[in-house]
Amino acid sequence: MEILRWKPQDALVTKAPKKNPLILRMVVLLFAMVCGLYIFTFCIKQTNKLRDNNPLKIQVIDRRNWHCRTAQTQEWDFPYVHFPQPETFTRQECACNPVRFFVIVSMQRSGSGWFETLLNSHINLSSNGEILGAQDRRRNVSMIFKTLDQVYNLDWLSSASKNECSAAVGFKWMLNQGLIAHHEAIADYFNRRGVYVIFLFRRNLLRRLVSVLANVFDKNSKPLNGTHKSHVHSQHEAQILAKYKPTLNATVLVSHLRAAEQTVAKALEYFKSTRHIVLYYEDIVRNSTKLIEVQEFLKLPQRNLTSLQVKIHSGPMSKQIENWDDVRKTLKGTSYENFLHTDPRL
Repeated sequence: MEILRWKPQDALVTKAPKKNPLILRMVVLLFAMVCGLYIFTFCIKQTNKLRDNNPLKIQVIDRRNWHCRTAQTQEWDFPYVHFPQPETFTRQECACNPVRFFVIVSMQRSGSGWFETLLNSHINLSSNGEILGAQDRRRNVSMIFKTLDQVYNLDWLSSASKNECSAAVGFKWMLNQGLIAHHEAIADYFNRRGVYVIFLFRRNLLRRLVSVLANVFDKNSKPLNGTHKSHVHSQHEAQILAKYKPTLNATVLVSHLRAAEQTVAKALEYFKSTRHIVLYYEDIVRNSTKLIEVQEFLKLPQRNLTSLQVKIHSGPMSKQIENWDDVRKTLKGTSYENFLHTDPRL
């Protein structure tokens, strides 16, 4: 009979429990999902941070002309420096000359025509006039963008075009020409394409109203040999047009001035996200250094800017309005009373 003897090492021998492979797989899968979710959340946060800090960082830069960008161009300035490749001509030796896009945003009879002639006297700048005055070019956003693309690609040919060696190209755009109506899409376009916005308004809205009414009269009567002229280049022509003195509707005068004031405020609010400068006609007349500010804003070499246009309505307001006494009584005591006593040169 065999006697079984107990050995101490037998106490250490234990049978390992059988592991369930399904549980292990579930643990690994859960771990992978948690890690993936963490990585995804981290990436989203980083992307949002970049967008919040500078929305232009995500702009796609055209690398076709990357060799043209010099060490002098800062990274933050890349969205505003362009090298157009026009379809209607070749830029030749100026292909690597950077071009900046701009738009003059204004209201009728605010000095924008005179201001544009000043800018166009700069050898490196082309401003193509009030091109969106034509209804068919602004009947919808797509047509507006098509026109803007043509201008900024240097394919819009006008008497102001400097073509291949332009350093700044743009045009004049009135607030009532689709700009306010499509302000969200247009502000996005300006930011996406890196367009400099030059706001030009008139402080004295009463003088602007007189000019608007006189211009309407000139369109209908054409006192200059049967020709309508919004702007003139001789004192003789200016004196003929200045003979007309409009009669203002005193009943709605204050509400009219307030509406114009609100339109300006609305435009400044809608396009505050753009790179812009705000100018006033009166300030430019009084202080020529304002033109230096514009050239610095557009990164242009400084030049002496000149215009051949002659001002039509000058002198005191009392000599330009037919029912002056009614207008004076209406505005006295209102926030627009100062419009009655401004510099006659303006």
